[in-house]
Amino acid sequence: MADSLNHNNISTAWVDGELRLVGLDSRMIGLLTAIDQSGSINQAAKQMGLSYKGAWQIIERANNGAPKTLVSTATGGSKGGGTCLTEAGRSLLALFTRLEQQHRQFFEQLNRGLAGDPDTVLLLQRLVVKTSARNQLFGSIVAVQAGAVNAEVSVKLKGGEQVIANVTLASLSDLGVQVGADAVLLINSADITLTIDSDPNRFSARNHLSGNVIRVQQDEVNAEVIVLLPGGETLVAMVTPQSVQSLALMPGMAVWAMFKSNAPVLGVMSSL
Repeated sequence: MADSLNHNNISTAWVDGELRLVGLDSRMIGLLTAIDQSGSINQAAKQMGLSYKGAWQIIERANNGAPKTLVSTATGGSKGGGTCLTEAGRSLLALFTRLEQQHRQFFEQLNRGLAGDPDTVLLLQRLVVKTSARNQLFGSIVAVQAGAVNAEVSVKLKGGEQVIANVTLASLSDLGVQVGADAVLLINSADITLTIDSDPNRFSARNHLSGNVIRVQQDEVNAEVIVLLPGGETLVAMVTPQSVQSLALMPGMAVWAMFKSNAPVLGVMSSL
């Protein structure tokens, strides 16, 4: 039985980025912050995961590059010395904190704007899907037929083809599957069989997708055949070199890509 995949946890932070000031990187700002909090370069270095020497090199670079000293170090004395930020150093941190807040508000505004555009959200959702499955097909759910234990979900692809995915009734409920929802199908390349038979219905596999071979890559053990579907998607099928030879597979050939209904893993794109 095919597993199911839920995309309700896809982040809505579509736009993100790190604030960087010219001449200052995040490590330097982090070290200055740690020094201000601890009053010790040794403790600050440990907090930042830096060596003592590495921390000193960053401080020296900061002090040498700034018009005023940013970090002041005292040695000896009754308290054993210490490290602290100068007034200029604290002013720099305050500036960075203010800019960081404005930077965060700017990205929040951009993400709110994107969240209000359904077409853009759908595009971005599809781009962030990451999986080990070689094949990802996107489409919309056009039919759901529930049985006693399992359900058949029909997904219409961009080219108009339909793929049947067999899921459990529990998965049907957990995913919130409904007609009209956007979906993704994940299919392992080893689950796909290729044929050049003019009548694929003679085979037991429920799904038959027509396409054209665009590339064949093989070694001594396996061969990957990349098939272009009418809607522009590609499928990768893992076959044996013997199959490539017996079918005489080559770029441009028309083939059928077949797989059983329990092969696809169904994911439902969350609505925001």
